[in-house]
Amino acid sequence: MTNAVDELLRTLDLEKLEENLFRGLSPQVGWQRVFGGQVVAQAIVAAQRTVEPDRRIHSLHGYFMRPGDPSVPIIYSADRIRDGGSFTTRRIVALQHGHAIFSLAASFHLREDGLEHQVAMPTVPTPESLPSEAELAEKLIHVAPENVRRYWQRKRAIELRPVDLTHYFSAKKLAPVQYVWFRSSSPLPDDPSIHEAALGYASDMTLLDTSLFPHGRAVFDPKIQVASLDHALWFHRPSRLEDWHLYAQDSPSSSGARGFTRGSIFSRDGRLVASVAQEGLIRLRRE
Repeated sequence: MTNAVDELLRTLDLEKLEENLFRGLSPQVGWQRVFGGQVVAQAIVAAQRTVEPDRRIHSLHGYFMRPGDPSVPIIYSADRIRDGGSFTTRRIVALQHGHAIFSLAASFHLREDGLEHQVAMPTVPTPESLPSEAELAEKLIHVAPENVRRYWQRKRAIELRPVDLTHYFSAKKLAPVQYVWFRSSSPLPDDPSIHEAALGYASDMTLLDTSLFPHGRAVFDPKIQVASLDHALWFHRPSRLEDWHLYAQDSPSSSGARGFTRGSIFSRDGRLVASVAQEGLIRLRRE
């Protein structure tokens, strides 16, 4: 898996074209559009490179406006909105073919001590007790559609281990709740900015699928059109992504051809690392 992580690191290493202007490339993995988490992660990197290193990102809010074209570079334009005494605000716009495909507002904070509390991590099976991606692909090979098999057989920088596999083997209608363990498939550099960007990348994985659980559907279903519409991420505590993290997700509502999902990301030792919210398009295709 080292090559997959190396490719992710290359993807996150934006080229500086001019002050406040960066260029990012997409890995050629056969997808028709750029993975949303990649655009989120690259926009985080663009914002980070305009901010003093003693200020860490604590929140971001983004909107996906057009599908990204993986065959051409993405240009990231940074707007230095505010440099305050303890907070820094940046706006990033991702551009392709002369149009905005994604916009991001991000806030950075000088570290401070203060009151602390958090919710408890759910009690779930350990990642070691669950099938690896290779084992899961082997289980799916005879029962899952080809596109699902290809997804799980592809080498990825982020390793996933779902707690419950029912969704992948049947069209059973389930409660809109999902637990997924994840980590980088090999170690990352010590730089905390890389771990923050990688967390942004991973935070877009599996979320939209959770809103389909009550309907017995999946994102690979050819009868529906799915796409992320927006993405919000709050960074609560630092973490290292090569360690296992639990992504606890629930979808309170789907309506109007949109599904809404929330996520809480916990470190292996139970610290609440980040919170996520996303709304996605879930459009039934006409027969």
